[in-house]
Amino acid sequence: MTQITEQKPPWLKMKLPTGETVSELRNLLRSKGLYTVCEEARCPNQGECWASGTATIMLMGDVCTRGCRFCAVKTGNPHGWLDPFEPSRVAEIAEVRELRYVVLTSVDRDDLEDLGAGHYLATILAMKTKRPALMIEALVPDFQGRSDCIETLLQSGLDVFAHNLETVEGLHSKVRDVRASYAQSLDVLAKAKSLRPSVTTKSSLMLGLGETPSEIRKAMSDLKNVGTDILTLGQYLSPTKRHLPVERYLPPQEFDDYKQMAESEFGFSFCASGPLVRSSYKAAEHFLLSRASAS
Repeated sequence: MTQITEQKPPWLKMKLPTGETVSELRNLLRSKGLYTVCEEARCPNQGECWASGTATIMLMGDVCTRGCRFCAVKTGNPHGWLDPFEPSRVAEIAEVRELRYVVLTSVDRDDLEDLGAGHYLATILAMKTKRPALMIEALVPDFQGRSDCIETLLQSGLDVFAHNLETVEGLHSKVRDVRASYAQSLDVLAKAKSLRPSVTTKSSLMLGLGETPSEIRKAMSDLKNVGTDILTLGQYLSPTKRHLPVERYLPPQEFDDYKQMAESEFGFSFCASGPLVRSSYKAAEHFLLSRASAS
C-alpha cells in the first residue's frame, strides 16, 4: 500500500500538452471563440486526447447549484440565466475537422425548469445538423433522477450517455452534495439504458478517497447491473486544501488490476484505468471499442 505523503508520487507527474496537432487545434478553437474543459482544468491527457480527435466542452456557465466536496467549480444560484446563443456557438466546433469526438458536460442547473436538458438537446441537434458523423458524448448531471429530462436528452441522437457515480456507496454522502445519491446516479444510468437500449452508457469512479477493494468491486457490480457499458477509473487529486484530502495514491499496477477486473470479471465493454485517467479520457476510443466488442 502506498501511503499518503505531502509530495505526489512520480507516476502523477503531469506533462504539458505540446506538439503540432495540439497547437493547430488550439488555434482553430480560438478562431471560433471556443474554449475546452481540457485546457481550463489543465487535464494531463489533453495532448493525447486532442491528438486522437477528442475534446470536452462545458455548457451553461461556471456556477453550479451543487456543492460537492471534491470539485473546484463555483457553487451558487444562477437564477435561471442561460445563454440562448450557446448551442449555435458550440455547434461551430463541428466544423473543426480534426475533431471526431466531442464530450459535452455541464454544471448542475437545479435552478432551471428542465434542469438544463433542453439546452443539451439544442446543442447536440445543432452539432449533428452541421456534421452528422461527429460522435457526441453527453456527460450529464443527475437531473434529480427525472425521466423526462433523460428522455429529452436521448432524443438528441447523442452517441454516448455518461453520468459519473464518482465514488463508492459508503463515501457518497461525504464526497457529493446532499442532493445527490448513489442510488439516484445508478437509476439515471438505468433509465437511459431502458429508454434507449442501443445507447452506450458510461460512468466513472475517483479512487484514493478511502474506499476499500470490496467497495470498488461492489460499485463495479452495481454499475454493470444497470447496463453500464464503459467505466473509467482515475486517481482523485484534491483541487485545494479546502477540499477533501487524498487518502491514498494508488500505484499504476493497482489500476491495471482494476481494469482487468472490470473487463474480465464484470464484462464492461471497455475500462480505462490509471492514475491520470479522467472521465472523458480518449472517449472516442472507448466508444469505438465498446461497439466493436458488441458486434
